[in-house]
Amino acid sequence: MSTDQTASAALRPLAAVILAAGRGTRMKSDLHKVLHPIAGRPMLAHLLASVDAIGAAARVVVVGSGREQVEAAVAGQGVMVAVQDPQLGTGHAVQQAEAALAGFEGDVLILYGDVPLVSADTMQAMVARLHAADAPAVVVLGFRPDDAAHYGRVIAADGVVYRIVEYKDADEAERMVDLCNSGLMAVRSDALWHLLARVGNHNAAGEYYLTDIVALSGHASVVETDPAEVAGINSRGELAAVEAGWQARRRVQAMADGATLIAPDTVWFAHDTVVGRDVTIEPNVVFGPGAVVADGVTIHAFSHIAGATIASGADVGPYARLRPGAEIGAGAKVGNFVEIKKAVLGAGAKVNHLSYIGDADVGAKANVGAGTITCNYDGYNKARTVIGAGAFVGSNSALVAPVVIGHGAIVGAGSVVTRDVEADALVVARGRQEAHPGWAARFRARMAKR
Repeated sequence: MSTDQTASAALRPLAAVILAAGRGTRMKSDLHKVLHPIAGRPMLAHLLASVDAIGAAARVVVVGSGREQVEAAVAGQGVMVAVQDPQLGTGHAVQQAEAALAGFEGDVLILYGDVPLVSADTMQAMVARLHAADAPAVVVLGFRPDDAAHYGRVIAADGVVYRIVEYKDADEAERMVDLCNSGLMAVRSDALWHLLARVGNHNAAGEYYLTDIVALSGHASVVETDPAEVAGINSRGELAAVEAGWQARRRVQAMADGATLIAPDTVWFAHDTVVGRDVTIEPNVVFGPGAVVADGVTIHAFSHIAGATIASGADVGPYARLRPGAEIGAGAKVGNFVEIKKAVLGAGAKVNHLSYIGDADVGAKANVGAGTITCNYDGYNKARTVIGAGAFVGSNSALVAPVVIGHGAIVGAGSVVTRDVEADALVVARGRQEAHPGWAARFRARMAKR
């Protein structure tokens, strides 16, 4: 699209209508279909993020059953909810947004909650096409899949759409066309409601098809996109397939950006994972939402990272779990079977083996021995543990929060520390060891006589 078209589109307000009234029965789930996640984010949230990225002034989600779940999911985000009941087709669904958009003058994007990965760039291209010199009233988003299957067909020539026909209503010649209808549209608001009012239901399903506004408009155009962007999700199998496609593309991007993935197919990213350059990720690493990994980090196999920040040069895993609020400092080490939650590890600090560090501050170059636990929860409240810079905590220690281990202090192995320890002190908090020479031999002899 030309610069003039893009500029013209930017001057007009934009609204988005997201259709999510389908019952989603094929998902076989109590969770509303559009709230099932892709890469750790609900399908609906993916769409709303793209809509926000292009500056939509109004957003309306059209729901049917399960509306309470959707309303809860978008609460506080300025999203309006309209209800379609009964459900009489896609054209009827869009009509339910008319009251919410009363007085709106601009362009309207019509999207589907179960088609979550359409990009902001594609949306922008659709809107820009409305502002081309020929000024179409409707822009249709089309795609060319490897297998057109039972998709509706876009009957077009030179970018001008003459008709959209559902597969079940198409003749043999129309079924040979490989340009398919995604269902997504951009429409001028001054035409949309008038066109919808003229749509009839004289078709095999007896429904009001949104696609009928194409022929009624007198002038519609098509914009094409990659089939991956408009993959629809109606079942668990399709959800898994779209997730797999998203992950495959994200892995390629991570490697193109300078990360090394030893076994790419085994690494799973979240929608917002940030990975720096010269990061090495070993097999079977899973990122949940909110993970930020700086340059030069190594993440060993079978680690799970969510809501955590890892500074440059740190070393994590194998079998490590970083939970939300974990901040791992530069050059720090989180070893095997270590869990970190809402805790800060200073630069060069080490927690190498079999430990739980929660609600804590661990100073630079401190060393936390194997089997150490910060006892941060008393059954009602959380409390914080502070371990000073350069401190050494011996293996199998329990630090009962709130407690402060001063910088340079040493905690003897097996200690249960309940009071603050001053800097550079040694604390040993365990029962005294007693020895009874010969007792074991006498015990065995006594037992043998029974």
